[in-house]
Amino acid sequence: MARNSKLGHAVQESAPRSGLMDRLLRARDRLLASEKFQSAAAAFPLSRPIARARASALFDLCAGFVYSQILSACVQLRLFDLLLEGPLTIPEIASRSGLRPEACDRLATAATALRLLEKRHGERYGLGALGAALANNPALTQMIEHHSVLYRDLSDPLALLRNEARNTGLSSYWAYAGSAQPVALAPEEVQAYSILMTRSQPLVAAEVLDAYPVARHRVLMDVGGGEGAFIAAAAERAPGLHFKLFDLPAVAQRAIAYLRERGIDERCQVHEGDFFRETLPGGADLITLVRVALDHEDEKVLRLLRNARAALTPGGTLLIAEAMSDPDAGERMGAAYFGFYLMAMGRGRARTRGELESLCKDAGFRDVTHMRGRGVLGTGIIAAKIGLTV
Repeated sequence: MARNSKLGHAVQESAPRSGLMDRLLRARDRLLASEKFQSAAAAFPLSRPIARARASALFDLCAGFVYSQILSACVQLRLFDLLLEGPLTIPEIASRSGLRPEACDRLATAATALRLLEKRHGERYGLGALGAALANNPALTQMIEHHSVLYRDLSDPLALLRNEARNTGLSSYWAYAGSAQPVALAPEEVQAYSILMTRSQPLVAAEVLDAYPVARHRVLMDVGGGEGAFIAAAAERAPGLHFKLFDLPAVAQRAIAYLRERGIDERCQVHEGDFFRETLPGGADLITLVRVALDHEDEKVLRLLRNARAALTPGGTLLIAEAMSDPDAGERMGAAYFGFYLMAMGRGRARTRGELESLCKDAGFRDVTHMRGRGVLGTGIIAAKIGLTV
């Protein structure tokens, strides 16, 4: 009874504090929305830098789509690869790209403002700090080119939010998203997204493998492993590790060829099936789900996690790696980008670490730890273990 009494007092004390905070935040909102305050803040020397920074950030949100199209144009023209060979004048860029000199000049000026290019002596343009990171980088450029599908789906964001946009480009692109029988997908239906995942996987694989030492395990099974790009990266880090890959039949056939080309097919068994409906093969002491859980709703993810737990050897580990959604931790990519990307795709959502941890524990995992990749994507990583007896 005493404990309940203390809890009641704590709730009563927190309510006034919460009400006070709400009033303070409402007052702040009204102040920031005031035209008079905005003018005064822009004029006062101490607040002027803050006011300008916020105004610039707001305008960047408005202009973001235009910025992305400037980037897309540079990628489609292979401009970054071209300038990696050395700076060029506008006429030289025009002759190589097939654009009019006036159009090249406008693109180069815009790309320079975005730090994709930079002006060099002799009226030439070279790579900027951001453009240099995209030169000879098929992982990023493939993703940028793929975004043309997303941009079309986002032309009417309210239609997506109201669930009025049915046959989106992304739902067709990711064929398994709208298929009642994903195991029956034909090879041509999985080809485009399999290639995209393979080319973009190194971005995530490096973050995961830097954060978690896979070499401590004997057998790694990558569920939803696509063509095997993550396994290929892990094989370089851990020469003594053996592998299993599980994916849809049409994708698994592509994986066999991919792993053979890289000379690691003898270290890897490829299994095909539907990981929601079929039992996963046993024998692995590490199971990885790399960019898999966020594609699916909670009920299916829980089913998959239980399936993974049943397949792991005693004392085994499940590793989940994907974008996570926690705006308070600065994870804009998971909260904003993937929030709308997956809505256009037609299913799935980015989750917070707490939500994924709860799902892991509901599936029978107990020892759950969190990591974060150090790369540009800031991939969220969760390691969940089971006991020595399953």
